[in-house]
Amino acid sequence: MSSSLSSKSGAIVLLIASLAGLAVALYAYFTPLTGVTGTLGALVAIVACIALAILALLLAAARGRGASVILRVLILIGLGGTFFAAMLLHQWWIGVAMVVGLIGLVLDLFRPARHARLTPS
Repeated sequence: MSSSLSSKSGAIVLLIASLAGLAVALYAYFTPLTGVTGTLGALVAIVACIALAILALLLAAARGRGASVILRVLILIGLGGTFFAAMLLHQWWIGVAMVVGLIGLVLDLFRPARHARLTPS
């Protein structure tokens, strides 16, 4: 595995998990007899999964340490909130996707540090 791909593997796992959560949330929102068809809660889960996917893409492209920290905190809040919403909606597969997303976030925490540019003094 190349070093650039391995350094972004956590963000990729997070992106895949958020897209899987989005697919399940869309299914629950539009399919009759899921118990949450057309509800505001399912719509919020859809929007949250889209936001998590965007944040995962931003995390993969983040260069600075401060930006990475802010994105990780926002992603953690989003994962927790979406997991809680999924449990209230009885949509267990969205909850599973958010746990996989948390694993991706932890993988991203342990990604190799980028080489700092040395400036001559």
